[in-house]
Amino acid sequence: MNGITSIINTDLLVATIRLSTPITLAAIGATVCERSGIVNIAMEGIMIIGAFFAAIVALFTGNPWIGLIAGVAAGGIFSLLHAVATITFHLDHVVSGAVMNILSFGIVRYLMVMIFGHPGTTDTVPVGLQSYQYAIPGLSKIPVIGPAFFNQTPIVYMSFVLVIAVLIFLKKTKTGLHLRAAGEHPLALETIGVSVYKMRYLGVFISGLLSGLAGAYLSIENSVSFSEGMTNGRGFIALAAMISGGWTAIGSFIAALFFGFADAFQVRLQVFKVLNIPAEIFIIFPYVATVLAVAGLVKKSRPPKADGIDFMIEKEGN
Repeated sequence: MNGITSIINTDLLVATIRLSTPITLAAIGATVCERSGIVNIAMEGIMIIGAFFAAIVALFTGNPWIGLIAGVAAGGIFSLLHAVATITFHLDHVVSGAVMNILSFGIVRYLMVMIFGHPGTTDTVPVGLQSYQYAIPGLSKIPVIGPAFFNQTPIVYMSFVLVIAVLIFLKKTKTGLHLRAAGEHPLALETIGVSVYKMRYLGVFISGLLSGLAGAYLSIENSVSFSEGMTNGRGFIALAAMISGGWTAIGSFIAALFFGFADAFQVRLQVFKVLNIPAEIFIIFPYVATVLAVAGLVKKSRPPKADGIDFMIEKEGN
């Protein structure tokens, strides 16, 4: 009982929030992208690019805020390759995403060797964004949830705001409604004079910005350096969170919290040695949880009707 009590406490909730943050950001980005009709499995690669450029710029400027901007911008720019491939050149969305993931690893390794003379890990960033942790007066004193939600670092707070912002954008703004129409009824959208291609480019670009922010969180807020493979499959878990969350911002956030909890729980099980089993069993726990969640919820979720369908083919078919 003491072992369980030492695991399930406020610290577990704090760890859940922090570990779920990159998944949340990439998942809501994927939600916007797929609501526009473009399947995006490239979040893993975009996160790697965002993490790398955030760390490099923060390292050489000594300013993590400039690094943050660089990581977000790099993610947005890199994602445009996926937009060009799928929207302009009509490449299969899954194939394009897979190529993007492979390409990102190659780009980062090449730049690591060019800049540092070796692959692996960059030098330590002088100041990380975790140094800017801020407790919101009053709210941070609320038992249990106060330390978890209101005593956090900048990008964690940004993730809370962005979940609400994306929800409002997709449901309440004209551009957001047009973007959703591009994924549901693109032919109807075209008949009112709105470019389906522009809406889909916008969706992919927003996804890239948010995935770049997720990568920046890993390298300059959760850590103070970039390491190859530090995304550790979070881009794919974010895709699962989006599907489990029913292609909605709030649903994706809740699902990301679940996956963050699974990760935090397995870490604490290892630390406190509650179960005498090999560490590898703990490591795969979040991925097993991902498979089970998607297997259990995917039948109940409905993707946008035109998600993954090339607009040119759809027009020719009608």
